[in-house]
Amino acid sequence: MDMSTSNSSTMVMMVPWLHFTGGDSLIFKSWHPSSHGAIAGACIGLVIFAIFERWVNAMRGVLSVYWRTSSSISKPLKVSAVSDGVEEVNISPVPSQRPALRVRRVPRTIPPFLPSHDIPRGALFAFQALLYYVLMLAVMTFQAAYIISIIVGLMIGEVLFGRYAGGAKTHFSH
Repeated sequence: MDMSTSNSSTMVMMVPWLHFTGGDSLIFKSWHPSSHGAIAGACIGLVIFAIFERWVNAMRGVLSVYWRTSSSISKPLKVSAVSDGVEEVNISPVPSQRPALRVRRVPRTIPPFLPSHDIPRGALFAFQALLYYVLMLAVMTFQAAYIISIIVGLMIGEVLFGRYAGGAKTHFSH
């Protein structure tokens, strides 16, 4: 695969198999870590970047729980007659001719669109998608040290922040 530019006579070949050699373009055209120190520095940066991606995912989970609890959809229903969510309603035009009908109120299953919640949620998801694609570009170099660094960074980030990403779904009891 010839990746040469029209202004340059040098030819850059992409190695399409796992390798530990340097010289691959990492994320930017001008970033070519080739020495052992530069590759090690790039690996450290990728570990930190992958940990950051897991932190962003955790913050999405925390904010999702916050938005769910602060919206009116999750607040308890006010029922006048019975506290178990059943309300007695008389449907007869003349009082006390028919027995009262028990009506069960079902809470909404789909939350309403709230711009103050949904726009930041969408922006945060788009930012996380950007992080995913940057990590994917690093993996597509087939540089094994980069791939290992990303996997280690994702593992460390999940260990540190994974319990927050699920929000209120997981409970810890003594």
